[in-house]
Amino acid sequence: MRLSAYIVLVLLLVTASCSKFRKIQKSGDWELKYEAAMNYYQEEEYYKASVLFEEIIPIIRGSEKAEKAQFYFAYSYYHQKQYILAAHYFETFYRTYSRSDFAHEAMFMHAYSLYLQSPKYNLDQSSTYEAVQAMQNFLNKFPQSEFRKQGTDIIDELQRKLENKAYENAKQYHKLRRYKAALISFDNFRRDFPDSKLVEEIIYLQIDAQFKLADASIISKKKERYYETIEMYEEFVDNYPESKFVKPAGNIYEDSITQIGKLSKNGNY
Repeated sequence: MRLSAYIVLVLLLVTASCSKFRKIQKSGDWELKYEAAMNYYQEEEYYKASVLFEEIIPIIRGSEKAEKAQFYFAYSYYHQKQYILAAHYFETFYRTYSRSDFAHEAMFMHAYSLYLQSPKYNLDQSSTYEAVQAMQNFLNKFPQSEFRKQGTDIIDELQRKLENKAYENAKQYHKLRRYKAALISFDNFRRDFPDSKLVEEIIYLQIDAQFKLADASIISKKKERYYETIEMYEEFVDNYPESKFVKPAGNIYEDSITQIGKLSKNGNY
């Protein structure tokens, strides 16, 4: 009986709460809606707050309260984990109210919301690039910000995600024996992530891809491509003399010399 009474009481309270919200929503009094929206926000009823903010913002645009309403409107979506909408409205805020005391935080939250929306590294990374750019823009504009360390850490994390994506893409081309595409991807990786711990392996795979491309080439291109393989190997050994890939790379180097010898013997200069 006690449980049943409790459930009934809860239902009555929910119904009353919904009824109150509907009455406010139907009201033509924007000040009532503004106060209610702020109260709902403070009570963490973010959906109701967002609904009321959205209704009154066009009406109060240009007024003193519009700035605050727009700021908390963006946050109401953030708290609902609707990060794309949150990012959009934070950006709208700092572009509209660039001199606001909240502009600094809104610009950071725009980038941070994009960061939270960034997918796993094996998926399309368009939004990750957007998040990196947004956060970098924020750090450039507010280099002394209290959010600087957090923003820098986020960029580092997103860069590692992009690094893993580029690494897996390049390896996939290699695995599929699309050696020209693999070589381009390996070059791009080395250019974009020169300090990566994966560069050592990438260069080894590049040597392997170059040798296999030479092996599969028409006669007139074989010799040139074997020589390119040798040059890659020599650069690799100079830079990574203690690498675990030196031995397998050395085998490729020796095979390249052997193939050049055979081509020369057969009169393919």
